[in-house]
Amino acid sequence: MANELSSIDMNLLAEIANIHGMPKGAVNIRKDGELVERHSSANIEISTKTDHPGIDIHIAPGTRGETVHIPVIVTMAGVKDVVYNTFYIGEDCDVNIIAGCGIHNSGDEASEHDGIHTFYCGKNSRVRYIEKHYGEGEGTGERILNPVTNVIMEEGSQCEMELVQLRGVTSTVRDTNAELAAGAKLVLTEKLLTHDNQTATSNMKVELKGEDSSVQVISRSVAQDNSVQVFNPLVIGETACRGHVQCDAIIMGNAKVKAIPGIEAASEDAMLVHEAAIGKIAGDQIVKLTTLGLTEEEAEQEILDDFLN
Repeated sequence: MANELSSIDMNLLAEIANIHGMPKGAVNIRKDGELVERHSSANIEISTKTDHPGIDIHIAPGTRGETVHIPVIVTMAGVKDVVYNTFYIGEDCDVNIIAGCGIHNSGDEASEHDGIHTFYCGKNSRVRYIEKHYGEGEGTGERILNPVTNVIMEEGSQCEMELVQLRGVTSTVRDTNAELAAGAKLVLTEKLLTHDNQTATSNMKVELKGEDSSVQVISRSVAQDNSVQVFNPLVIGETACRGHVQCDAIIMGNAKVKAIPGIEAASEDAMLVHEAAIGKIAGDQIVKLTTLGLTEEEAEQEILDDFLN
């Protein structure tokens, strides 16, 4: 891998997946629409799809303590990369999946990656999924990321998803869809930072179909400069279930944030709650930190880092 990836490539992999050298276990690394490195493990098989660009990841029942890395990097202007990745997670698994996309664009044409990920979570399985997006480069070309995440959860399964957008992404439209069977539990945490003239839209639809299923949606975002964000989650309770949607945003400069948290109950036993708060950094927080020796700029950054983490 070291012979095929440059320092720019390795920096991107470190940003989006905390990869420093070759990670252990199942790995699939993609660059500019082409496969760079792939390894399966005894319990996790990664194979190329035959009907669409992308991969199938089969995780054997009972697999525990293993991690799958599937990062993507784009370093060429004018690239539009679309992949369909499908995860088949067997029963009674306990695994981590690390994804993400980093774009380095030094040209004038747009670079884009659209990852369509589908997760089939087997009975009583537990999945932790982290997806980070990041953009950089001195070019004027746009850095575009439009991910789609579909989650189908069987009885008693648990899934924790952390969807993070770091700096440098010109525009993104994220669509997340989930269906939960009885006793399934989903936690969706979204962390988002936009700046300059960037735009970001997040659409979510979570259907609680089985009794005692539950979802917690947490969105924490910072909108700076002239950027625009739209957060549009919908939780539908079809039976005795629990759902909580929370949106907290900090707005700075001339940015705009629109939050439209929605809940729909189709059962008298559905317990659904939503809340949203948008505001600026409190002045007393800045003052408190400056009295400890930080500059105003350092204090502001400390508050933003703490808020998003």
